[in-house]
Amino acid sequence: MARADLLVKLVKAGSAGDTALFNRIAESIIAEEKHKQHHVLAGQLENVLRKSPANFSSNHRNTGNLLNEKLENFLFRVHPQKSLDDVILTDENRKSIADLVGEQHDGIIGSYLGETASRLKAMFDFIRTQECVLFFDEFDAIGKERGDTHETGEIKRVVSSLLLQIDRLPSYVVTVAATNHPELLDRAVWRRFQVRLELDKPNRQMIIVWLKKFENQVKYSLQHPHNLLAQKLEGLSFSEIEEFMLDIQRKYILSLPDINVKRIVDECLNQLTFKYDPNDDQETPSNFS
Repeated sequence: MARADLLVKLVKAGSAGDTALFNRIAESIIAEEKHKQHHVLAGQLENVLRKSPANFSSNHRNTGNLLNEKLENFLFRVHPQKSLDDVILTDENRKSIADLVGEQHDGIIGSYLGETASRLKAMFDFIRTQECVLFFDEFDAIGKERGDTHETGEIKRVVSSLLLQIDRLPSYVVTVAATNHPELLDRAVWRRFQVRLELDKPNRQMIIVWLKKFENQVKYSLQHPHNLLAQKLEGLSFSEIEEFMLDIQRKYILSLPDINVKRIVDECLNQLTFKYDPNDDQETPSNFS
C-alpha cells in the first residue's frame, strides 16, 4: 500500500481541485508501487490516470513540465552504459557501494547558479515521480557553505532549499553527489549522505586491471607490457587514462588497414609526456587534483 502521507496529500489535492498537484502525487504513488513490485496495482492506477479527461499522457505531461520550467537545460535523463564491474575500485570502496546497492534491493530504503529556489523545487517535483538515481556533478556549485561571507544571499537560499528538497525525496530515489572540493560543502550537506567515498587516483595495479579490460573490449593487444604502461600512466586519473586510450583507438582506426599498434602507443605516450610534463608550466592538465 502507498504511504499514508501520500494518500492524505492525494485526498487534499482532489478536494481542493488542484489537478496538477493531484497528478504529481498520483505519479509518486505509482512509482512507489512499481518499486515494491506491485506491477498490477501500478498498471491499474496508470490506466485510471491516463483515461482521466483532465490529464495528458504521462510522457507528454512530464515533457511539458520540463519544457515549461526549462529544466532540460540542466537536468538530463541518462541510462547507464557501464556496469559496476567496469569500474576499477579499491576493495573498501567497492564494499561500501555494494552495501548501498544491497540496501536498495532490499527495499529499506554555472550559468544556472542564479536560478531561483522555486525552479529547483520544480525539478525535485519531477524527480519524485521517477524511480531513479539523482546524480549531482560538481556538487559544490550549489551545496556551498552558507557561512561563507563571499557568497550571495541567492546561493544561500538555494542551498537551504536544496537541503529541504533532498529531505523530501522518497526512498526509491537514490541521491549521489560528486565534488573535487569537499571543503566547500555546507556542513549540513554531509548529514544528507549516509555513504562517503574518497576516490583517489588509481595505483599501478588498478591501472593494469583497467588496461586488461580495455584490451578485452577492443580485441587487440597494446603491444607493451602492462606494468610498463601502468608505470607511465601512474599519477593520472581514470578519466585521463580513458582519454589517452581513446586517442589510441582513434589513431588505430585512422591507420587502417596498415596498423602498427606499438608505434601508435609509443606516439601517444610521447604526446602524453609532453602534455603532462610537471616541469612545463605551460602544459598543466586542467583536471589534475
